[in-house]
Amino acid sequence: MQQAFNQAVLYGKEVEFKQVMDHARQFPMMSEKRVVIIKEAQQMRTLEGLLPYMENPSPQTVLAIAYKNKKLDGRTKFAKAVKQNAIVFESKKIYENKLAPWIQEYVQDKGYSIENKAVMLLVEYIGTDLSKMSNELEKLFVNCGQDKKISFDEVIEYIGINRDYNVFELRKNLANKNFSKAIEICKYFANNPKTNPIQMVIPSIYSFFTQVFIAKSMPSANDTSLASALGVNRFFVGEYKMAAKKYSLAEIKNAFSALKKADLNSKGVNNRSAKEKQILHDLMYALAYTR
Repeated sequence: MQQAFNQAVLYGKEVEFKQVMDHARQFPMMSEKRVVIIKEAQQMRTLEGLLPYMENPSPQTVLAIAYKNKKLDGRTKFAKAVKQNAIVFESKKIYENKLAPWIQEYVQDKGYSIENKAVMLLVEYIGTDLSKMSNELEKLFVNCGQDKKISFDEVIEYIGINRDYNVFELRKNLANKNFSKAIEICKYFANNPKTNPIQMVIPSIYSFFTQVFIAKSMPSANDTSLASALGVNRFFVGEYKMAAKKYSLAEIKNAFSALKKADLNSKGVNNRSAKEKQILHDLMYALAYTR
């Protein structure tokens, strides 16, 4: 009941600074503090109109300004007032090699456990969008069994990933140089671009060949050292060691060249007509037959 009286959630695209100030200057009801949240504040045209309030904020109100996807210009009077009179927290985008440990820690904090293979599938399929990742993990918490252990099969079932046609399977077939299956998977991706966008597929393949190159450059490293260098769980080291033996340095170099071309084509560079299906087909052909 107190939350209904003492919390206001506003959206930057819809609100003006005067409305925010009116909410922030109200007294709390049956509570010590009132909470006002501005979501997507970067879309608020009159955000800097809050300068007088930021210079003299209300002691009975917690004003949270969520500024997404870009930084507030630190040269402005408003930004300087924020830094002087408020707590500024910057949430930087997580690096891909830190994502698996983040998932494991998040799951453990919630009282669950998760298979290593399931972690890597989530990393490959969802990527570094932590908001989306946490939403999907919450879905898994609701649906996993009484043992509270999230399995690879449960990720497949409840996240809606095709068991045979996913980025995880693509990487596995590339590691084995099973290019006919890799081409088949890429055809599926091209026919289902919403769930398998090329902007996700190409970086994943690039990451795979980067890790193969690292494994090839460390032929005498033990599994622990190699896992640390690759940024993966030891469970997956064998796959990269095998791929490092199968691919020559010339083939890896060719893979990077082909990936660069595919990435540029996917962004419209040197490509006026080729669609995602053709770009992925040409990429797989280059990986399979160019030596």
